[in-house]
Amino acid sequence: MTTQHDHTTADLAGSSFHLIGVGGAGMSVLAQLLAEQGAHVTGSDAHSSPALEQLLAQGLEVRVGHDADAVPPEATVVVSTAIKETNPELVRARGRGQEVIHRSQALALAARGRSMVAVAGAHGKTTTSGMLAEALTELGWDPSFAIGGVVRALGSGAHLGAGQVLVAEADESDRSFLNYAPAVEIVTNVEPDHLDTYGTREAFEEAFLDFSRRLVAGGLLIACAQDPGALRLARAAAGEGRRVVTYGSLSPAELPDQDLVGLAHVELEVEEHPAQGTRSRLTLWTTPTSHDEPVSLELSVPGEHVALDAAAAWACGVELGAQPQAMARALGAFGGTKRRFEDRGEVGGVRVVDDYAHHPTEIQALATAAREVAQARGGRLLILFQPHLFSRTQAFAERFGQALSLADLVVVTAVYPAREAQEDFPGVSGRTVSEHVPGCRYLADRVEAARSLADAAQRGDLLLTVGAGDVTEMGQVILDRLAERGLDGPGGEAA
Repeated sequence: MTTQHDHTTADLAGSSFHLIGVGGAGMSVLAQLLAEQGAHVTGSDAHSSPALEQLLAQGLEVRVGHDADAVPPEATVVVSTAIKETNPELVRARGRGQEVIHRSQALALAARGRSMVAVAGAHGKTTTSGMLAEALTELGWDPSFAIGGVVRALGSGAHLGAGQVLVAEADESDRSFLNYAPAVEIVTNVEPDHLDTYGTREAFEEAFLDFSRRLVAGGLLIACAQDPGALRLARAAAGEGRRVVTYGSLSPAELPDQDLVGLAHVELEVEEHPAQGTRSRLTLWTTPTSHDEPVSLELSVPGEHVALDAAAAWACGVELGAQPQAMARALGAFGGTKRRFEDRGEVGGVRVVDDYAHHPTEIQALATAAREVAQARGGRLLILFQPHLFSRTQAFAERFGQALSLADLVVVTAVYPAREAQEDFPGVSGRTVSEHVPGCRYLADRVEAARSLADAAQRGDLLLTVGAGDVTEMGQVILDRLAERGLDGPGGEAA
C-alpha cells in the first residue's frame, strides 16, 4: 500500500500571522505550528484559557480581549468560522485591505512540504488522529500533528516534527476541510451533522465526496465500511478512479455485494473486552478470498469504537510505510486524548470520567463501552449530559434519548450554546432531551446537576460527565461532593 508523494516546500520564516480567537482548540494548535515554522505569530481571544496560557508560556504575543490596535498591519489575519464580521480586529484588518484567511487555509500553508493525513467524520476524528500521531511518534517518525484535543502521552495537540508526515483533524462543520490537499484521508463516518450549515443529508455527503477529490495524485482514501454514508463515499470515490481502502468489523463476505470496494479491506475482530482495554486482531483482505497474516492489536483504552478508530489508523500507518506488526504494537501504546474517556479521579469507590461525546452515535458508543467498565466494577453507569448547540439538540433529541437510556441514571443540564443564541431556538432546551430518557432529571444549573448526580452515586459506580461544552469543569465538583458525602461501605451510603 506504500506510495510516495511530492510537495512544494513552503518557507514561512519571516511571515507574520495574527490569529483572532487564538485560544480555541484548533487556533492554538495552528499558532504553535506557525511559530515553530519561524513565523511571527500574534493573537487574541475574548477569554483566558489553559490553551492561551500555554501560548504565553511559549513566548507568543497573545492577549485577552480584542483590540483593533493590536493587529499588526503587515500580518495575514487568520479567523475561524466562529469569528463574526463585527469583531473589531477583523473590521480593522478588512478596512486596511489586509489578507484574511480561514484557519484551515493557514494550516494548509503549514502542511506544504509534508505528507498530510487528514482525518474527517462527524465523530471519531480526535481519537483517530491522536492515536495515529502517538503511534507514529512511538515508531520514531517524529510526525507533525494538529489535533483538536491534547494527546495525553504527547502532552499537546500540536507539534512540528522533523518527519514528513503531518496528521490533522479536518473539520467538516464549515466546509473548511475542502482547503486541504492530503496524501491520505481517513473518513470515520459520514453521518449527517451540522445540518445548520449543509441543510440536507445529500449536501453533507456531497461535501465529503468533494473532500476525496482533494487528495493529491496517488493519494489514498480510508473509509469505514460499517457506516452507510462512508461506504457510499468509498464506492463513489473508487468509481471516480481514486485509491480506496475500507475498514470495519465485517469480513468481505459480510460487506454489501460480498465484494471489496477499492484496493483492500481491513477487518477488525474484537476478541475480548477487558475493563481497561480491548483485544482484537486486524486482517488485511486484498481480494474477497485472500488476506495477509492477521495482526494482533491490544489497546489500553476501552470500547469497540476505539478499536475501530485504531483499525483506520493502522491502515494509514501501513500506507505510509510502517511494518504491520510494528504499527499495531505502536497503537497499543495509545493512552487516550484529553476529554476522551479521561479519568478525573475516584472517591469512595465512585470513578469519575469525562468525555467530549456530543453526537448521538458517539454517546451510544461511549455508553456501550462504559456499561462494560461499570459492570466489571460491580456498579452502575451514571451520566451527566450537557447538550451542545440548540440546533443539534433540536435535530437529534430523540436519538440522544435513546443513547442516554443505556445508562442507569441520567441528569441533563442546560444546552451549551457555543455560537448559537437561545432566542433563535424558542422552546429548545436540555429538557428537550431529558423528555426522551426514562427517569431522567433536568436541572438547568450545571453545578446543581453535578451535585445531584454525585448525591445519587454508590460505591462501584462509574459516573460520566459528557458533552463538548463546559460540563468538563463538573468533574471536580462531583469529586468534591463525593468527598463531602464520605461514602463508606458496599452500599455507598453516606457516613
